[in-house]
Amino acid sequence: MPTYEYECVNCGIFEEFHGINTTLTRCPKCSGEVRRLISQNSNIIFKGSGFHVTDYRSGDYNSKAAAEKSEGKASSSAKSESKAS
Repeated sequence: MPTYEYECVNCGIFEEFHGINTTLTRCPKCSGEVRRLISQNSNIIFKGSGFHVTDYRSGDYNSKAAAEKSEGKASSSAKSESKAS
């Protein structure tokens, strides 16, 4: 569910978290009239585990991955050479 920004005639600007098909017509604090604002959110928030682990792998992991990648290239070039013969 997205976060929307609203402006209340009495309270000012506030954020509300609700479904996309829901419209807010009254302020939850003072029951005043509200209008929805166009959000300027450009931030990306990654929540949950795993982002740091996958982006910043250890040197050991990276060296093993590079070795596997080079082994794959060597075996594919050996196959292409045997087909050419």
